[in-house]
Amino acid sequence: MTRGRSDGLQKKHLVASVCGVAIFLGFLYVYHGSIIGSQNSGSSALEYGSKSLKRLGASYLGADDDADSKQDESSSSIMQGDGEADIVPKSFPVCDDRHSELIPCLDRHLIYQMRLKLDLSLMEHYERHCPPSERRFNCLIPPPAGYKIPIKWPQSRDEVWKVNIPHTHLAHEKSDQNWMIVKGEKIVFPGGGTHFHYGADKYIASIANMLNFSHHNLNNEGRLRTVLDVGCGVASFGAYLLSSDIIAMSLAPNDVHQNQIQFALERGIPAYLGVLGTKRLPYPSRSFELAHCSRCRIDWLQRDGILLLELDRLLRPGGYFAYSSPEAYAQDEEDRRIWREMSALVGRMCWRIAAKKDQTVIWQKPLTNECYMEREPGTRPPLCQSDDDPDAVFGVNMEACITPYSDHDNRAKGSGLAPWPARLTTPPPRLADFGYSNEMFEKDTELWQGRVENYWNLLGPKISSNTVRNVMDMKANMGSFAAALKGKDVWVMNVVPRDGPNTLKLVYDRGLIGSIHDWCEAYSTYPRTYDLLHAWTVFSDIETRGCSKEDLLIEMDRLLRPTGFIIIRDKQHVIDFVKKYLTAMHWEAVATADASADSDQDGNEVIFVIQKKLWLATESLRNTE
Repeated sequence: MTRGRSDGLQKKHLVASVCGVAIFLGFLYVYHGSIIGSQNSGSSALEYGSKSLKRLGASYLGADDDADSKQDESSSSIMQGDGEADIVPKSFPVCDDRHSELIPCLDRHLIYQMRLKLDLSLMEHYERHCPPSERRFNCLIPPPAGYKIPIKWPQSRDEVWKVNIPHTHLAHEKSDQNWMIVKGEKIVFPGGGTHFHYGADKYIASIANMLNFSHHNLNNEGRLRTVLDVGCGVASFGAYLLSSDIIAMSLAPNDVHQNQIQFALERGIPAYLGVLGTKRLPYPSRSFELAHCSRCRIDWLQRDGILLLELDRLLRPGGYFAYSSPEAYAQDEEDRRIWREMSALVGRMCWRIAAKKDQTVIWQKPLTNECYMEREPGTRPPLCQSDDDPDAVFGVNMEACITPYSDHDNRAKGSGLAPWPARLTTPPPRLADFGYSNEMFEKDTELWQGRVENYWNLLGPKISSNTVRNVMDMKANMGSFAAALKGKDVWVMNVVPRDGPNTLKLVYDRGLIGSIHDWCEAYSTYPRTYDLLHAWTVFSDIETRGCSKEDLLIEMDRLLRPTGFIIIRDKQHVIDFVKKYLTAMHWEAVATADASADSDQDGNEVIFVIQKKLWLATESLRNTE
């Protein structure tokens, strides 16, 4: 009996063991399969072009169903190609609402997740830190709930839809300074600032008067055209300069005053997200006639004056720095100390006081190298080394040194630029740096004049005089595309790719503005900030570098406002590639044209005009109900 019970127990144990192993193997199979499945799913959610993509958010509404169904049919035929490279997603995922204001290379959540060791005192956390390829978002950025087509310029200078930028904290925080006021469905901008409560226009006139410029006009008869406004707030200073034919690059970081640059761009004012930290600003040397800082809360004395030296690099010969701050008034001991040290520093930099009144001081940079050569040996800051390239800027560290003028500029005793508006079409002296002739410049200007006229003919049925305001030329070369738009009420961000000729200084010498950028990365701006993107061979360029064309499509969609336009001028295979993605991007074709008639190359370029549809995520719509 005892043995029988033992045998029975052994059989039971054996059966239990077998069952346990079977359950374990089954669990392992399911677990392994789920891991593989999740990896495959994750791959499709993070990579483009390989498989149908899973949505990361809700589906979209507001598209043209008939047009989409027709394009779906074409997508279906595309998806029956022989290889995986021919498989195109029928829809891209939609990011959830948390990412409606995503700036991939200025994403503080990414900094925390990647545990980057940054020096907060040097503002490194406000500089560009782009996600590695495996962390890039591949989803379409949804507009905020209830998004409306932006108010048109010039009305937009003074008011925007609150729902488009649903952030009112600045209105409360700066309520006594007239930055912005919430009025019903709109946010209104009275034109005030921390230092100019009663209006930027009066403040601008006061600066012109301090410098004894004629007619109280800061443009000084066209000689002062480009301005850098550091710590610009919502860019009212830049907004009110436009009426004087002055264009400002309004600069601010994505800091505690979040969305200030977003407000500026929504208003139709030129602006860029950037910070005076450790890297050079993405502008070439001698780009601005005036730098301005009004209560911008910057410690100019830190690190041997490196931030003031960065402004010195950017200012033209004889350029001005207008500084409005309590230190200039020097009422208490700390202000007096800062004023003494700052005055000593700019003195060693050979700046002189051009004017000073109350809390505003205006320094002027020298016209020549004469003062630099007369300094005592060992004077700090030193002159930069002769092999330092002052125009190398993208991702380049600032240097605590003075950039002297070239022999040519030293002899010229100034920039040698024509006054505005003649400056736009006059060959700039720095053409010689590239070996370009005046004839090449004039031919390029004429060529793009014809091309832009052709573009506007293609856009004609879709646009009116105020449809387009914020324009980006993604490969600006000498800036002739922007020059051809002078008669239209637009401004252009001229982007010069970092891997090509660094012609951005020619753009600035024409009285235009822009930045250096690498189109293998995301641009430093908010979503939905441009009405028109112009991409001349940009896709072909990044293709040769092995960067993702799909990533660029996603980035262009992020930059573009709903109902905005893209003009792609590129090779036929690029146009064919983009056409495959129209449905996935919720874009629609407007026009296609052969570019051989106005091409200066082999005549193999094609023009493709696209319009972005207005769509809203269903989750966003639910939040409004």
